[in-house]
Amino acid sequence: MDAESSGWPFDLGFPDVEWAMQIAVRYDKQALPTHLEVCAAAAKAVVGVLADPRATGDGPWAAQVQHWRHGRIRKLVRRARGLRWEEVQELPGISVRAGWQDRAQVRAFVPAPARPLPPELDRLQVSGTHFPDDVEGREEPPQEHAVPLITIALTPHAVLSTGKAAAQCGHAAQLAWEALTRTQPEVARRWHAEGARVRVVQPDVAGWRALAAAPVRVVDAGLTEVDGPTESARAWW
Repeated sequence: MDAESSGWPFDLGFPDVEWAMQIAVRYDKQALPTHLEVCAAAAKAVVGVLADPRATGDGPWAAQVQHWRHGRIRKLVRRARGLRWEEVQELPGISVRAGWQDRAQVRAFVPAPARPLPPELDRLQVSGTHFPDDVEGREEPPQEHAVPLITIALTPHAVLSTGKAAAQCGHAAQLAWEALTRTQPEVARRWHAEGARVRVVQPDVAGWRALAAAPVRVVDAGLTEVDGPTESARAWW
């Protein structure tokens, strides 16, 4: 994981201003990752920000992260091409790679007011972020040393764009990380130390039903893409 820091200003004095964690996905037509690879990278990037020492204690990101976590935990996924991907690396956050040959590249940024945004982020498009469906033979090769592993399942009951699905996986990974930190801190530490490996799957209806007891369940508020509150993801380890 790569971390960069800069002086993105923020103000905690306006509680009515909506906050969000912005997430940027690199879009390279010559090496497009798949839908699930992008989702896995987004999940890893979100945990990368939350687990970073700068986001805890008296760290420089801690106040922003805590302010965001005590409000509506919103995530917005954007896509970045070419130079614009390089530009956003200067904003505070964590960049990760995932998937086959590390083709999926995602950067999660330290939470901040949803508006106004730094121009580097404001130029990136939010809606219509789609990546190719997954194909056989493109799964990440097994890594026996990279344990524990968190698995995230996306609902079969709704069709989500890659941007929306990535945000849901980021939320599932956040809840998994927070649950592990509370109940199994050594497992959480080891998971993060070994790269916060995430596997994202798309079960059929029967498979989804079998996951009803998963310890993490994400319910989307239904503000975009889905109608009304919808359980969008489940996670376990």
